[in-house]
Amino acid sequence: MEKRVSRIMVAGTSSGCGKTTIACGLMRLFSRRGLCVQGCKSGPDYLDPTFHTRILGVASRSLDLFLEGKELVRETLATGSEGKDLTIIEGAMGYYDGIALGSDASSWDLARTTRTPVLLVVDARGRALSTATEVKGFASFREPSLISGVILNRVSDSYYPSLKCMVERETGVPVVGYLPRIEKARLESRHLGLVNALEVEDLQKKMDLVADALERGLDVDAVLRLADEAPVIAYEPRRLPEPCPSSPVIAVARDEAFSFYYQDSLELLQRLGAHLEFFSPLRDGHLPDGACGLYLGGGYPELHARELSANKPLLAEVAQAIAQGMPTIAECGGFLYLHESLEDEGGRAWPMVAALSGKAVKGERLGHFGYCTLTATCDGLLADKGESLRAHEYHYWRTERDDRGFCVRKPQSHVEWACGAESETLYAGFPHIQLYGAPRAARRFVGACAAFAAGRGSAT
Repeated sequence: MEKRVSRIMVAGTSSGCGKTTIACGLMRLFSRRGLCVQGCKSGPDYLDPTFHTRILGVASRSLDLFLEGKELVRETLATGSEGKDLTIIEGAMGYYDGIALGSDASSWDLARTTRTPVLLVVDARGRALSTATEVKGFASFREPSLISGVILNRVSDSYYPSLKCMVERETGVPVVGYLPRIEKARLESRHLGLVNALEVEDLQKKMDLVADALERGLDVDAVLRLADEAPVIAYEPRRLPEPCPSSPVIAVARDEAFSFYYQDSLELLQRLGAHLEFFSPLRDGHLPDGACGLYLGGGYPELHARELSANKPLLAEVAQAIAQGMPTIAECGGFLYLHESLEDEGGRAWPMVAALSGKAVKGERLGHFGYCTLTATCDGLLADKGESLRAHEYHYWRTERDDRGFCVRKPQSHVEWACGAESETLYAGFPHIQLYGAPRAARRFVGACAAFAAGRGSAT
């Protein structure tokens, strides 16, 4: 199949160069102009998409070459952009940064796979001619680079005209605009990157400031032309497993403590027959009525440990449901939630669900980080023994448990370790599994939920 999608990628020379601010500012700018905009994110990031979603009111899409593969990424981009006037893809890390010091699964690899024109964000603060060396290096490092324009970040109004002329003269790459430093629009960060967009009370006001500045400093028509000139996307639609004939209710934890989900994974569960009911472990005293499955995603439970611990009726109900065999996926933050106790940022331990023995404690440094492949060591909820699932892991907290449900290996590496509590009704571990890229595992989960409902009824 082929579909025409007006699209542009906003990539950066490195993390922290301002690409998230500029990508979100562009989303706000074009939506204010009346365009229907779709946000997408390169790679496994959960946080940046929360900004896209809140700014646009449309769920952001993940485009991850490692977790999904090239064909599925093209299909996701094409189908996820249906009915939209413009799709803006935010890159990840530096433009060429991929797996194991290579470019595989990098933003450049994604742009090449989807044939998407790229705007390169360059932090030009405190530099002159050196700005051109960076632009020229990025534009010539790989062929084709797909870099169609440059946006200079943290540049003053008075300095921009001469800097633009110099960069274009030295590199031949058009500079399409700039963004001055806007202190009131700065986005806060913490150990996993930016804070969750739900925590930024004045996000729209901040993005309006950025959009106003981009209106003044950007050649908006040039950006739209680049997006409109993007080639059609060709893809082969994949065949999914048959949906479950019943409609099992899966309770999905979603609030300030649990918000790390891929939109496409949630929609896949629905396409496979599940009915999703969202609930808040912070505020709701009970699981949704009729729940026969449980999905506890990642997030920041350590920041809300006191409040989670105080919700004792729900803690008891979740523990009872898991003990009764309710099929459960608990990833990273959800995994921490199931421990006997969870340390907050200050090191104080708070009682949790206790469906799993052991404590979850604050680590001194980043734990296992990056892409990984899980190979099941036993038959379980998501995979049979020997089957593999692709995942991503990033956390500072650690567990005192010694789970060995999966053998985990980093791609293009000999580094491996064991992790994950896996049984016929439970997956609990630090790795985040992109179910959209593993439809068989998703169907197993939905089927197990249906079987639980048929054999034992719901837990509520």
